[in-house]
Amino acid sequence: MSHSSLPDSSCNSHQTYDDVKDYYGKQLTNTKDLKTSACAAPAKPLPKHIRDALSEIHEDISSRYYGCGLVVPECLESCKMLDLGSGSGRDCFMLSKLVGPKGHVTGVDMTDEQLELSRKYIDYHMEKFGLQQPNVEFIKGYIENLKEAKLGDESFDVIISNCVINLSPDKKAVLTEVYRVLKDGGEMFFSDMYINRKLSEELKKNKMLWGEGISGALLWEDLAQIAKEIGFSCPRLVTSRYITFNKELEEILSDYKLVSATFRLFKLPRDADKEKSLVTYKGGITGLETEIQFDANFSFKEGRAEEVDEELYGILKNSRFTDHFSFCSLENSTGSKKDIITDPFQFAACSQAGISGSCCEPKICS
Repeated sequence: MSHSSLPDSSCNSHQTYDDVKDYYGKQLTNTKDLKTSACAAPAKPLPKHIRDALSEIHEDISSRYYGCGLVVPECLESCKMLDLGSGSGRDCFMLSKLVGPKGHVTGVDMTDEQLELSRKYIDYHMEKFGLQQPNVEFIKGYIENLKEAKLGDESFDVIISNCVINLSPDKKAVLTEVYRVLKDGGEMFFSDMYINRKLSEELKKNKMLWGEGISGALLWEDLAQIAKEIGFSCPRLVTSRYITFNKELEEILSDYKLVSATFRLFKLPRDADKEKSLVTYKGGITGLETEIQFDANFSFKEGRAEEVDEELYGILKNSRFTDHFSFCSLENSTGSKKDIITDPFQFAACSQAGISGSCCEPKICS
């Protein structure tokens, strides 16, 4: 794909793409070469079915993993999935096992070296997972222009991205394309890096900081604003943690803080009902048969009714989760209004201190 097919045709954007491709295609040889803790292991134990899938990923693929979180949403059987910036293909291969023979996973990446590596191991993983036909593919493209990669409108049930949107010079173009290719009721489940205040113009030009994802890190408030403008539901925070730097970066970034955070965005039908409701988890989701932690604010135990806000009702009712929940209208709230945490820095600070999310005043997305 030529640079001319990108939404932003400025020379600075072209240079950013070239620098990122060089960093991930040539300068990095494995995860240890990164200069932040963004690729650290997830903070909480993984369900067995995910651990099992990860254990079967070829070492050549795992060693070239550069994500900043684990992006594995629930309830994936038979889903059609897209991974933005699929890199070595680690997440795609893991997901190909989880979606099963009736599902499909597409990885899109702009880096030739990463695409060559991921394609090399398709047959290996299909045999490892006992799949008769490949249910994963890797295509070249820019995440800002998925139409150029021939990805059609309303093609996917779930889209993931693992520490990639921060590498893009045009976040709104990325999320606009995500909205286009998602089906109604579909979800964008993604991990990314966020910064506590705008980076100086001088540091934004630092090629190493772009490669590490720092120069392109969003303010989380900007994510909420972009999502609202495009038509997504309010970003729902799943988890976050502070990112630490090596000594080289500590000297450069002493006045800044960054977190790795996972959010989930839903594309709800425009006429979706939204009402206060009591919802009850009926169980049945693989690996989470008795309890599902939906986000940082809501956990559902099998058989126990929980009061939810209008938007979460709309999400559960109009997405792939609907068959796993029962719904009961609630005319009058029976309890005090639940504080909803959306600020990933607040959540990371509370987690670091070993305190529950109620440790500080919540910021609520409106």
